[in-house]
Amino acid sequence: MFKNLEPIFESRFWALALKEIRQILRNKQLLFLLLFPPTIQLIIFGFALSPDVHNLRLGIVDLSHTEVSRELVSAFTRNHIFQVHAAPKNTFLLGEAVRRGEVTAGLVIPPEFKRDIERGQPAQLQILIDGVDANTAGIAAGYTFQIVNQFSFSQLETPFNPPVTTQVAYLYNPGLKSSWFFVPGVLGVVVTLGCVLVSSATVVREKDTGTLEQLLMTPSAAWEILIAKLVPLFFLLMGEVLVALTIGRVVFQVPFRGNFLLYMFLAGLYICVGIGLGTLLATLARNQRQVVLTSFFINLPLIQLSGSIAPIESMPAFFQILSLANPLRHFIAINRGVMLKGVGLEVLWPNALTLAIAAILLLAISANQFRKQLS
Repeated sequence: MFKNLEPIFESRFWALALKEIRQILRNKQLLFLLLFPPTIQLIIFGFALSPDVHNLRLGIVDLSHTEVSRELVSAFTRNHIFQVHAAPKNTFLLGEAVRRGEVTAGLVIPPEFKRDIERGQPAQLQILIDGVDANTAGIAAGYTFQIVNQFSFSQLETPFNPPVTTQVAYLYNPGLKSSWFFVPGVLGVVVTLGCVLVSSATVVREKDTGTLEQLLMTPSAAWEILIAKLVPLFFLLMGEVLVALTIGRVVFQVPFRGNFLLYMFLAGLYICVGIGLGTLLATLARNQRQVVLTSFFINLPLIQLSGSIAPIESMPAFFQILSLANPLRHFIAINRGVMLKGVGLEVLWPNALTLAIAAILLLAISANQFRKQLS
């Protein structure tokens, strides 16, 4: 078997690949970019990105001062959704507290609150919500309506028997853990940043150090030089994917229900996309500073249109169509499909086909640009 591999070990490609591996191992900054930022980003974003809202600051003006009003206040604070932060004496002071941002929501209980409930009449409540943060305001309003409705049913003398009952079963994420949704998306973002920055920095370093001219003096062909640069990066970035998967599994308990080999194959396709994009940027830029600035210009739209942070369904129709050309969107769909649902190529083949086409196009264009530079 080793005799069959001797032509590879004695080839110019193997010599160039060993040169790249030695350069990568000596480059402490590159190894730092490969390991430390992705780990920190995945942990921070996994914990920080969450649509769940807890401990909203609540201001209460209780003009009733009865056991019924106190029971209503207890219903608001029982599940730690709201936390009583202020109790102004009148509605004017409550409005000022909302205006200054001291409380997120305000609840006004009128003096006749208990009397209206005992008489079976509709009891009025006034609720003030700070709408500057539209997302938090919408969630706070939804929580408020649910709490008030449940409290109303609890005050009925006869049991409430609705004509229709509903049983909801949450599939693939029974605990509704937001980290299970965000971590696969952030994993795609981390891999994208690593692929583009590291591959572009590796190629453009030859320009900055002046070793590109030395490569021209060797008898190696342009494709041998380029492949020798990209193959070691490919395996290093595959290692980054394994590190990210381990963090997601150990730190956030994100399940992995699909085929591991299939996932690594599809992740390898996306790494080829990222390497192709990074190499293309390196061939277009003159130095490493231009590569970094250009990569930010490219990466931010890719991330925003990928569905990693905001659902694609909430975007305008034009951007939903535009996101179909975004390879990161398809890789994140693969992440969530394989990790959370355990689906295979019978479902993910459109995403895999898109990644394969994008990888071929970007690698072909970047290889052509690199060959032009060498010539």
